[in-house]
Amino acid sequence: MRGALTAINRIRRKVFVEIARIAFDSEAEQGELEAIPYKITPTERPQFRESVYRERAIVSERVRLALGLSLNPQDKPVHITDGFDKSNIAERYYEPPLMQVIPSACDKCEENCYDVSNHCRKCVGRYCVAACPTGAVSVREDGYAVIDREKCIRCGKCKAACPYDAITHRLRPCAVSCGVNAISSDSLGRAYIDPEKCVGCGQCMVTCPFGAIADKSQIYQLIRAMKKGDEIIAEVAPAIIGQFGADVPLGKIRSALLALGFSDMKEVAVGADISASAEAQTYANEVATGKLPFLLTSCCPSWSMLIKRQFPETAESVSGNLTPMVATARAIKRRRPNARVVFIGPCAAKKLEAMRSSVRSDVDFVITFEELAAIFEARGTDPAAMNALGEEEIATAAGRGYGAAGGVASAVEVCVKARYPEIEVKIEHAEGLFDCKKMLQLASHGKKTGCLIEGMACPGGCAGGAGVNIPVEKGVAEIRKFAAETEKKVP
Repeated sequence: MRGALTAINRIRRKVFVEIARIAFDSEAEQGELEAIPYKITPTERPQFRESVYRERAIVSERVRLALGLSLNPQDKPVHITDGFDKSNIAERYYEPPLMQVIPSACDKCEENCYDVSNHCRKCVGRYCVAACPTGAVSVREDGYAVIDREKCIRCGKCKAACPYDAITHRLRPCAVSCGVNAISSDSLGRAYIDPEKCVGCGQCMVTCPFGAIADKSQIYQLIRAMKKGDEIIAEVAPAIIGQFGADVPLGKIRSALLALGFSDMKEVAVGADISASAEAQTYANEVATGKLPFLLTSCCPSWSMLIKRQFPETAESVSGNLTPMVATARAIKRRRPNARVVFIGPCAAKKLEAMRSSVRSDVDFVITFEELAAIFEARGTDPAAMNALGEEEIATAAGRGYGAAGGVASAVEVCVKARYPEIEVKIEHAEGLFDCKKMLQLASHGKKTGCLIEGMACPGGCAGGAGVNIPVEKGVAEIRKFAAETEKKVP
Protein backbone atom coordinates (compact mmCIF):
# COMPACT_ATOMS: atom_id res chain seq x y z
CA MET A 1 0.00 0.00 0.00
CA ARG A 2 1.77 3.09 -1.28
CA GLY A 3 1.88 6.21 0.85
CA ALA A 4 0.86 4.53 4.12
CA LEU A 5 3.48 3.70 6.72
CA THR A 6 2.71 0.04 7.43
CA ALA A 7 4.75 -2.57 9.26
CA ILE A 8 5.77 -4.00 5.88
CA ASN A 9 7.11 -0.62 4.73
CA ARG A 10 8.96 -0.13 8.02
CA ILE A 11 10.68 -3.53 7.81
CA ARG A 12 11.66 -2.98 4.17
CA ARG A 13 13.03 0.44 5.05
CA LYS A 14 15.00 -0.90 8.03
CA VAL A 15 16.62 -3.57 5.86
CA PHE A 16 17.61 -1.05 3.19
CA VAL A 17 18.87 1.45 5.78
CA GLU A 18 21.03 -1.16 7.51
CA ILE A 19 22.52 -2.37 4.25
CA ALA A 20 23.22 1.21 3.14
CA ARG A 21 24.84 2.03 6.48
CA ILE A 22 27.09 -1.03 6.30
CA ALA A 23 28.00 -0.30 2.68
CA PHE A 24 29.06 3.24 3.60
CA ASP A 25 30.75 2.64 6.94
CA SER A 26 31.84 -0.96 7.44
CA GLU A 27 35.02 -2.73 6.52
CA ALA A 28 33.83 -6.04 7.99
CA GLU A 29 30.68 -6.23 5.92
CA GLN A 30 29.73 -9.90 6.09
CA GLY A 31 29.57 -10.14 9.88
CA GLU A 32 27.40 -7.04 10.12
CA LEU A 33 25.15 -8.22 7.32
CA GLU A 34 24.58 -11.52 9.13
CA ALA A 35 23.57 -9.56 12.23
CA ILE A 36 20.83 -7.49 10.52
CA PRO A 37 17.95 -9.90 11.40
CA TYR A 38 18.89 -9.66 15.09
CA LYS A 39 19.13 -5.88 14.91
CA ILE A 40 15.69 -5.57 13.32
CA THR A 41 14.15 -8.20 15.64
CA PRO A 42 16.17 -7.65 18.83
CA THR A 43 13.91 -9.28 21.43
CA GLU A 44 12.78 -12.88 21.77
CA ARG A 45 9.15 -11.84 21.56
CA PRO A 46 7.76 -11.96 18.01
CA GLN A 47 5.89 -8.92 16.72
CA PHE A 48 3.87 -10.33 13.82
CA ARG A 49 4.48 -14.08 13.52
CA GLU A 50 4.13 -17.02 15.87
CA SER A 51 7.91 -17.27 16.27
CA VAL A 52 10.79 -14.83 16.42
CA TYR A 53 12.84 -17.38 14.48
CA ARG A 54 10.43 -17.16 11.57
CA GLU A 55 10.57 -13.37 11.65
CA ARG A 56 14.36 -13.45 11.54
CA ALA A 57 14.31 -15.99 8.73
CA ILE A 58 12.10 -13.65 6.70
CA VAL A 59 14.40 -10.68 7.37
CA SER A 60 17.37 -12.83 6.35
CA GLU A 61 15.78 -13.48 2.98
CA ARG A 62 14.97 -9.80 2.60
CA VAL A 63 18.63 -9.00 3.21
CA ARG A 64 19.72 -11.44 0.52
CA LEU A 65 17.34 -9.90 -2.03
CA ALA A 66 18.44 -6.40 -1.03
CA LEU A 67 22.03 -7.48 -1.71
CA GLY A 68 21.01 -8.62 -5.18
CA LEU A 69 21.25 -12.30 -4.25
CA SER A 70 18.65 -14.99 -4.89
CA LEU A 71 16.69 -16.60 -2.08
CA ASN A 72 18.17 -19.48 -0.14
CA PRO A 73 17.12 -22.95 -1.33
CA GLN A 74 14.55 -24.21 1.15
CA ASP A 75 16.03 -27.70 1.34
CA LYS A 76 19.54 -26.40 1.96
CA PRO A 77 19.66 -23.41 4.31
CA VAL A 78 22.75 -21.26 3.94
CA HIS A 79 24.12 -18.09 5.52
CA ILE A 80 22.77 -14.71 4.45
CA THR A 81 26.04 -13.84 2.76
CA ASP A 82 26.64 -17.12 0.91
CA GLY A 83 27.49 -16.06 -2.66
CA PHE A 84 28.19 -12.52 -1.45
CA ASP A 85 31.58 -12.31 -3.14
CA LYS A 86 29.97 -12.76 -6.54
CA SER A 87 27.42 -10.05 -5.75
CA ASN A 88 29.77 -7.51 -4.19
CA ILE A 89 30.87 -6.00 -7.48
CA ALA A 90 29.74 -2.89 -9.32
CA GLU A 91 29.11 -4.89 -12.47
CA ARG A 92 26.50 -7.04 -10.72
CA TYR A 93 23.20 -6.87 -12.59
CA TYR A 94 19.84 -8.23 -11.58
CA GLU A 95 19.39 -11.91 -12.17
CA PRO A 96 15.87 -12.98 -13.06
CA PRO A 97 13.47 -13.56 -11.55
CA LEU A 98 13.31 -10.02 -10.22
CA MET A 99 10.15 -10.55 -8.15
CA GLN A 100 10.47 -13.40 -5.68
CA VAL A 101 8.16 -14.95 -3.11
CA ILE A 102 9.74 -15.37 0.31
CA PRO A 103 8.39 -18.83 1.25
CA SER A 104 8.56 -18.36 5.02
CA ALA A 105 6.60 -15.09 4.73
CA CYS A 106 3.78 -16.34 2.48
CA ASP A 107 0.56 -17.01 4.43
CA LYS A 108 -0.73 -19.44 1.77
CA CYS A 109 -3.76 -17.31 0.94
CA GLU A 110 -6.61 -19.18 -0.69
CA GLU A 111 -6.72 -18.67 -4.42
CA ASN A 112 -10.45 -18.65 -5.05
CA CYS A 113 -13.16 -19.84 -2.70
CA TYR A 114 -16.43 -18.79 -1.04
CA ASP A 115 -17.10 -18.88 2.70
CA VAL A 116 -20.01 -17.97 4.95
CA SER A 117 -18.97 -15.30 7.45
CA ASN A 118 -20.37 -14.56 10.90
CA HIS A 119 -22.72 -12.02 9.28
CA CYS A 120 -25.09 -14.87 8.46
CA ARG A 121 -28.48 -14.06 10.06
CA LYS A 122 -29.99 -17.57 9.79
CA CYS A 123 -32.73 -16.13 7.61
CA VAL A 124 -35.83 -18.08 6.69
CA GLY A 125 -35.53 -17.36 2.97
CA ARG A 126 -32.22 -19.18 2.60
CA TYR A 127 -31.66 -17.55 -0.77
CA CYS A 128 -28.08 -18.79 -0.87
CA VAL A 129 -29.28 -22.41 -0.77
CA ALA A 130 -31.84 -21.80 -3.50
CA ALA A 131 -29.32 -19.99 -5.71
CA CYS A 132 -26.62 -22.68 -5.62
CA PRO A 133 -26.75 -24.85 -8.79
CA THR A 134 -24.73 -27.73 -7.30
CA GLY A 135 -26.19 -28.09 -3.82
CA ALA A 136 -22.95 -26.90 -2.22
CA VAL A 137 -24.76 -24.59 0.21
CA SER A 138 -26.68 -26.12 3.09
CA VAL A 139 -27.92 -25.12 6.55
CA ARG A 140 -26.50 -26.59 9.73
CA GLU A 141 -28.57 -27.61 12.73
CA ASP A 142 -27.90 -24.26 14.37
CA GLY A 143 -29.40 -22.47 11.37
CA TYR A 144 -26.22 -21.05 9.87
CA ALA A 145 -25.37 -21.62 6.20
CA VAL A 146 -22.26 -23.55 5.25
CA ILE A 147 -20.55 -24.18 1.90
CA ASP A 148 -19.15 -27.56 0.88
CA ARG A 149 -15.98 -26.71 -1.06
CA GLU A 150 -15.93 -30.10 -2.76
CA LYS A 151 -19.23 -29.30 -4.45
CA CYS A 152 -18.71 -25.55 -4.92
CA ILE A 153 -17.98 -24.47 -8.51
CA ARG A 154 -17.15 -20.87 -7.47
CA CYS A 155 -19.90 -19.32 -9.55
CA GLY A 156 -20.68 -16.69 -6.91
CA LYS A 157 -24.46 -17.04 -7.16
CA CYS A 158 -24.79 -17.64 -3.40
CA LYS A 159 -22.89 -14.43 -2.65
CA ALA A 160 -25.03 -12.44 -5.06
CA ALA A 161 -28.23 -13.86 -3.52
CA CYS A 162 -27.41 -13.16 0.14
CA PRO A 163 -29.20 -9.98 1.32
CA TYR A 164 -26.71 -9.47 4.16
CA ASP A 165 -23.50 -9.89 2.16
CA ALA A 166 -22.64 -12.69 4.58
CA ILE A 167 -20.77 -14.75 1.99
CA THR A 168 -17.20 -13.73 1.26
CA HIS A 169 -15.18 -14.38 -1.86
CA ARG A 170 -11.63 -15.15 -0.81
CA LEU A 171 -8.94 -14.34 -3.35
CA ARG A 172 -5.17 -14.20 -3.16
CA PRO A 173 -4.39 -10.44 -3.10
CA CYS A 174 -1.18 -10.72 -5.10
CA ALA A 175 -2.91 -12.75 -7.80
CA VAL A 176 -5.78 -10.26 -8.00
CA SER A 177 -3.29 -7.44 -8.62
CA CYS A 178 -1.43 -9.34 -11.35
CA GLY A 179 -2.67 -8.28 -14.76
CA VAL A 180 -0.85 -11.07 -16.59
CA ASN A 181 -2.03 -14.04 -14.48
CA ALA A 182 1.53 -14.89 -13.49
CA ILE A 183 0.68 -15.97 -9.92
CA SER A 184 -0.58 -19.40 -8.91
CA SER A 185 0.10 -21.85 -6.05
CA ASP A 186 3.02 -24.16 -5.51
CA SER A 187 2.66 -27.70 -4.14
CA LEU A 188 2.45 -26.37 -0.57
CA GLY A 189 -0.16 -23.72 -1.30
CA ARG A 190 2.24 -20.77 -1.31
CA ALA A 191 2.18 -18.13 -4.02
CA TYR A 192 4.29 -18.89 -7.07
CA ILE A 193 5.29 -16.31 -9.70
CA ASP A 194 5.75 -17.75 -13.19
CA PRO A 195 8.86 -16.01 -14.58
CA GLU A 196 7.69 -16.73 -18.13
CA LYS A 197 4.58 -14.59 -17.54
CA CYS A 198 5.78 -11.98 -15.03
CA VAL A 199 6.57 -8.56 -16.51
CA GLY A 200 8.16 -7.15 -13.35
CA CYS A 201 5.69 -4.35 -12.60
CA GLY A 202 5.76 -5.12 -8.87
CA GLN A 203 2.05 -4.60 -8.21
CA CYS A 204 1.97 -7.99 -6.46
CA MET A 205 4.74 -6.83 -4.13
CA VAL A 206 2.92 -3.70 -3.00
CA THR A 207 -0.38 -5.59 -2.63
CA CYS A 208 0.71 -8.57 -0.49
CA PRO A 209 -0.53 -7.95 3.10
CA PHE A 210 2.24 -10.16 4.51
CA GLY A 211 5.15 -8.60 2.63
CA ALA A 212 5.93 -12.01 1.16
CA ILE A 213 7.02 -10.68 -2.24
CA ALA A 214 10.16 -8.63 -2.69
CA ASP A 215 12.41 -7.51 -5.52
CA LYS A 216 16.18 -7.42 -5.74
CA SER A 217 18.23 -4.29 -5.14
CA GLN A 218 21.54 -2.78 -6.19
CA ILE A 219 21.92 -0.26 -3.36
CA TYR A 220 24.89 -2.09 -1.85
CA GLN A 221 26.79 -2.28 -5.14
CA LEU A 222 25.96 1.36 -5.93
CA ILE A 223 27.25 2.63 -2.59
CA ARG A 224 30.43 0.54 -2.76
CA ALA A 225 31.12 1.98 -6.22
CA MET A 226 30.77 5.49 -4.79
CA LYS A 227 33.07 4.63 -1.88
CA LYS A 228 35.62 3.28 -4.32
CA GLY A 229 35.72 6.70 -5.95
CA ASP A 230 33.85 5.92 -9.17
CA GLU A 231 32.21 8.86 -10.91
CA ILE A 232 28.49 8.18 -10.37
CA ILE A 233 25.89 10.32 -12.09
CA ALA A 234 22.25 10.08 -11.09
CA GLU A 235 19.53 10.38 -13.69
CA VAL A 236 16.21 11.00 -11.95
CA ALA A 237 12.83 10.08 -13.40
CA PRO A 238 10.18 12.79 -13.88
CA ALA A 239 8.06 11.15 -11.15
CA ILE A 240 10.63 12.13 -8.50
CA ILE A 241 8.96 15.47 -7.89
CA GLY A 242 7.09 15.35 -4.57
CA GLN A 243 8.55 11.99 -3.54
CA PHE A 244 10.74 13.55 -0.83
CA GLY A 245 8.36 16.27 0.28
CA ALA A 246 5.87 18.64 -1.29
CA ASP A 247 8.33 21.55 -0.98
CA VAL A 248 11.42 19.71 -2.22
CA PRO A 249 12.24 20.89 -5.77
CA LEU A 250 14.77 19.28 -8.07
CA GLY A 251 17.46 21.66 -6.88
CA LYS A 252 17.25 20.35 -3.32
CA ILE A 253 17.23 16.75 -4.51
CA ARG A 254 20.36 17.51 -6.51
CA SER A 255 22.06 18.94 -3.42
CA ALA A 256 21.10 15.89 -1.39
CA LEU A 257 22.47 13.52 -4.03
CA LEU A 258 25.75 15.41 -4.20
CA ALA A 259 25.96 15.21 -0.39
CA LEU A 260 25.69 11.42 -0.65
CA GLY A 261 28.64 11.24 -3.02
CA PHE A 262 27.07 11.40 -6.47
CA SER A 263 29.06 13.41 -9.00
CA ASP A 264 26.06 15.02 -10.65
CA MET A 265 22.32 14.71 -11.34
CA LYS A 266 20.46 14.88 -14.64
CA GLU A 267 16.75 14.92 -15.42
CA VAL A 268 15.41 11.94 -17.34
CA ALA A 269 12.76 14.40 -18.51
CA VAL A 270 15.43 15.69 -20.92
CA GLY A 271 15.58 12.20 -22.41
CA ALA A 272 11.76 12.18 -22.42
CA ASP A 273 11.85 15.33 -24.53
CA ILE A 274 14.15 13.54 -26.97
CA SER A 275 11.85 10.50 -27.03
CA ALA A 276 8.71 12.61 -27.52
CA SER A 277 10.29 14.43 -30.48
CA ALA A 278 11.44 11.16 -32.05
CA GLU A 279 8.07 9.48 -31.60
CA ALA A 280 6.30 12.48 -33.09
CA GLN A 281 8.45 12.05 -36.19
CA THR A 282 7.70 8.31 -36.26
CA TYR A 283 3.97 8.97 -35.97
CA ALA A 284 4.04 11.53 -38.78
CA ASN A 285 6.19 9.43 -41.11
CA GLU A 286 4.90 5.94 -40.35
CA VAL A 287 1.39 6.01 -38.87
CA ALA A 288 -0.09 9.09 -40.54
CA THR A 289 1.09 7.75 -43.91
CA GLY A 290 -0.38 4.30 -43.30
CA LYS A 291 2.94 2.42 -43.19
CA LEU A 292 2.15 1.31 -39.62
CA PRO A 293 -1.39 0.64 -38.38
CA PHE A 294 -0.66 2.35 -35.05
CA LEU A 295 2.26 3.35 -32.83
CA LEU A 296 2.81 1.77 -29.40
CA THR A 297 4.95 3.66 -26.89
CA SER A 298 7.97 1.86 -25.46
CA CYS A 299 8.97 3.76 -22.32
CA CYS A 300 7.20 1.35 -19.90
CA PRO A 301 9.21 -1.91 -19.83
CA SER A 302 6.34 -3.98 -18.40
CA TRP A 303 4.04 -2.81 -21.19
CA SER A 304 6.71 -3.68 -23.75
CA MET A 305 7.17 -7.16 -22.23
CA LEU A 306 3.41 -7.69 -22.27
CA ILE A 307 3.32 -6.87 -25.97
CA LYS A 308 6.17 -9.20 -26.88
CA ARG A 309 4.84 -12.11 -24.81
CA GLN A 310 1.09 -11.94 -25.34
CA PHE A 311 0.56 -9.78 -28.43
CA PRO A 312 3.54 -10.51 -30.70
CA GLU A 313 1.45 -9.67 -33.76
CA THR A 314 1.56 -6.00 -32.69
CA ALA A 315 5.27 -5.91 -31.85
CA GLU A 316 6.24 -4.28 -35.15
CA SER A 317 4.28 -1.22 -34.05
CA VAL A 318 6.30 -0.74 -30.84
CA SER A 319 8.35 2.43 -31.05
CA GLY A 320 11.98 1.75 -31.85
CA ASN A 321 13.08 5.04 -30.33
CA LEU A 322 15.19 5.09 -27.18
CA THR A 323 13.38 5.13 -23.86
CA PRO A 324 13.95 8.30 -21.80
CA MET A 325 16.13 6.35 -19.34
CA VAL A 326 18.44 5.12 -22.10
CA ALA A 327 18.43 8.37 -24.09
CA THR A 328 19.51 10.30 -21.00
CA ALA A 329 22.15 7.73 -20.06
CA ARG A 330 23.68 7.76 -23.53
CA ALA A 331 23.79 11.55 -23.53
CA ILE A 332 25.61 11.44 -20.18
CA LYS A 333 28.16 8.88 -21.34
CA ARG A 334 28.88 10.71 -24.58
CA ARG A 335 30.06 13.65 -22.49
CA ARG A 336 31.53 11.67 -19.59
CA PRO A 337 32.52 8.24 -20.91
CA ASN A 338 34.11 7.08 -17.65
CA ALA A 339 31.04 7.80 -15.55
CA ARG A 340 28.67 5.20 -14.17
CA VAL A 341 24.97 6.03 -14.50
CA VAL A 342 22.28 5.18 -11.95
CA PHE A 343 18.63 5.51 -12.88
CA ILE A 344 16.52 6.59 -9.89
CA GLY A 345 12.83 6.12 -10.45
CA PRO A 346 9.53 4.67 -9.29
CA CYS A 347 9.70 1.52 -11.36
CA ALA A 348 10.76 -2.02 -10.46
CA ALA A 349 10.64 -3.15 -14.10
CA LYS A 350 13.36 -0.67 -15.06
CA LYS A 351 15.72 -3.02 -13.21
CA LEU A 352 14.96 -5.60 -15.88
CA GLU A 353 15.25 -3.10 -18.73
CA ALA A 354 18.74 -2.13 -17.56
CA MET A 355 19.71 -5.80 -17.68
CA ARG A 356 19.15 -6.08 -21.44
CA SER A 357 22.32 -6.50 -23.47
CA SER A 358 21.51 -3.38 -25.51
CA VAL A 359 21.22 -1.25 -22.36
CA ARG A 360 23.85 -2.62 -20.00
CA SER A 361 26.61 -0.36 -21.25
CA ASP A 362 24.41 2.70 -20.74
CA VAL A 363 22.74 2.18 -17.34
CA ASP A 364 24.93 0.70 -14.62
CA PHE A 365 22.52 0.78 -11.67
CA VAL A 366 18.81 1.12 -11.05
CA ILE A 367 17.30 2.02 -7.69
CA THR A 368 13.82 3.16 -6.69
CA PHE A 369 12.69 6.22 -4.77
CA GLU A 370 12.02 3.91 -1.82
CA GLU A 371 15.61 2.67 -1.89
CA LEU A 372 16.98 6.20 -2.25
CA ALA A 373 14.94 7.30 0.78
CA ALA A 374 16.66 4.55 2.79
CA ILE A 375 20.08 5.74 1.62
CA PHE A 376 19.22 9.29 2.68
CA GLU A 377 18.14 7.99 6.09
CA ALA A 378 21.30 5.91 6.51
CA ARG A 379 23.43 9.02 5.94
CA GLY A 380 21.22 11.41 7.89
CA THR A 381 20.56 13.44 4.75
CA ASP A 382 17.31 15.39 4.59
CA PRO A 383 16.56 16.73 1.08
CA ALA A 384 14.09 19.25 2.53
CA ALA A 385 16.88 20.86 4.57
CA MET A 386 19.27 21.28 1.63
CA ASN A 387 20.03 24.43 -0.31
CA ALA A 388 18.67 24.20 -3.85
CA LEU A 389 21.21 24.05 -6.66
CA GLY A 390 20.40 25.04 -10.22
CA GLU A 391 20.18 22.65 -13.15
CA GLU A 392 22.55 22.64 -16.12
CA GLU A 393 19.78 21.42 -18.43
CA ILE A 394 16.12 22.33 -18.21
CA ALA A 395 13.51 19.93 -19.49
CA THR A 396 10.19 21.00 -20.97
CA ALA A 397 6.69 20.51 -19.62
CA ALA A 398 6.20 17.70 -22.14
CA GLY A 399 9.07 15.62 -20.77
CA ARG A 400 8.31 16.39 -17.14
CA GLY A 401 4.74 15.18 -17.61
CA TYR A 402 5.85 11.67 -18.62
CA GLY A 403 5.44 10.31 -15.09
CA ALA A 404 1.63 10.58 -14.99
CA ALA A 405 -0.70 8.38 -17.02
CA GLY A 406 -1.43 10.01 -20.36
CA GLY A 407 1.69 12.15 -20.13
CA VAL A 408 3.66 10.31 -22.79
CA ALA A 409 0.89 10.48 -25.38
CA SER A 410 0.27 14.12 -24.51
CA ALA A 411 3.95 14.98 -25.00
CA VAL A 412 4.04 13.28 -28.41
CA GLU A 413 0.81 15.02 -29.40
CA VAL A 414 2.30 18.40 -28.47
CA CYS A 415 5.32 17.69 -30.67
CA VAL A 416 3.23 16.53 -33.62
CA LYS A 417 1.01 19.61 -33.48
CA ALA A 418 4.04 21.90 -33.26
CA ARG A 419 5.95 20.34 -36.17
CA TYR A 420 3.26 18.74 -38.31
CA PRO A 421 0.19 20.97 -37.81
CA GLU A 422 -1.55 19.45 -40.80
CA ILE A 423 -1.64 15.99 -39.14
CA GLU A 424 -4.49 14.98 -36.86
CA VAL A 425 -3.28 12.94 -33.89
CA LYS A 426 -5.44 10.14 -32.54
CA ILE A 427 -4.53 9.46 -28.91
CA GLU A 428 -5.31 6.41 -26.77
CA HIS A 429 -3.82 5.45 -23.42
CA ALA A 430 -4.24 2.59 -20.97
CA GLU A 431 -3.02 2.30 -17.39
CA GLY A 432 -2.84 -0.93 -15.43
CA LEU A 433 -2.09 -4.24 -17.11
CA PHE A 434 -5.74 -5.30 -17.24
CA ASP A 435 -6.65 -2.24 -19.32
CA CYS A 436 -3.42 -2.53 -21.30
CA LYS A 437 -4.44 -6.03 -22.41
CA LYS A 438 -7.87 -4.79 -23.47
CA MET A 439 -6.28 -1.99 -25.48
CA LEU A 440 -3.90 -4.38 -27.23
CA GLN A 441 -6.74 -6.76 -28.03
CA LEU A 442 -8.64 -3.93 -29.70
CA ALA A 443 -5.53 -2.80 -31.56
CA SER A 444 -4.74 -6.32 -32.80
CA HIS A 445 -8.30 -6.57 -34.16
CA GLY A 446 -7.98 -3.36 -36.15
CA LYS A 447 -9.98 -1.15 -33.78
CA LYS A 448 -7.20 1.40 -33.13
CA THR A 449 -5.92 2.11 -36.63
CA GLY A 450 -4.08 5.40 -36.89
CA CYS A 451 -3.68 5.80 -33.14
CA LEU A 452 -0.77 6.65 -30.91
CA ILE A 453 -1.26 4.24 -28.01
CA GLU A 454 0.40 4.82 -24.66
CA GLY A 455 0.54 1.87 -22.26
CA MET A 456 1.46 2.10 -18.57
CA ALA A 457 1.56 -1.09 -16.51
CA CYS A 458 0.86 0.70 -13.23
CA PRO A 459 -2.40 2.50 -12.46
CA GLY A 460 -1.64 6.20 -12.47
CA GLY A 461 1.39 5.72 -14.70
CA CYS A 462 4.95 5.88 -13.36
CA ALA A 463 3.61 7.66 -10.26
CA GLY A 464 1.95 4.35 -9.36
CA GLY A 465 5.13 2.30 -9.61
CA ALA A 466 6.16 -0.20 -6.96
CA GLY A 467 9.02 1.98 -5.69
CA VAL A 468 7.26 5.25 -4.84
CA ASN A 469 7.13 6.92 -1.42
CA ILE A 470 3.82 8.79 -1.60
CA PRO A 471 0.21 7.92 -2.53
CA VAL A 472 -0.38 7.49 -6.26
CA GLU A 473 -2.95 10.29 -6.49
CA LYS A 474 -0.59 12.72 -4.78
CA GLY A 475 2.27 11.71 -7.04
CA VAL A 476 0.17 12.27 -10.16
CA ALA A 477 -0.93 15.70 -8.89
CA GLU A 478 2.67 16.72 -8.14
CA ILE A 479 3.84 15.72 -11.62
CA ARG A 480 1.06 17.59 -13.37
CA LYS A 481 1.62 20.67 -11.24
CA PHE A 482 5.36 20.60 -11.96
CA ALA A 483 4.73 20.26 -15.70
CA ALA A 484 2.18 23.07 -15.68
CA GLU A 485 4.66 25.39 -13.93
CA THR A 486 7.44 24.63 -16.43
CA GLU A 487 7.94 27.63 -18.71
CA LYS A 488 9.05 25.83 -21.87
CA LYS A 489 6.27 23.62 -23.18
CA VAL A 490 7.54 22.00 -26.40
CA PRO A 491 10.84 20.08 -26.76
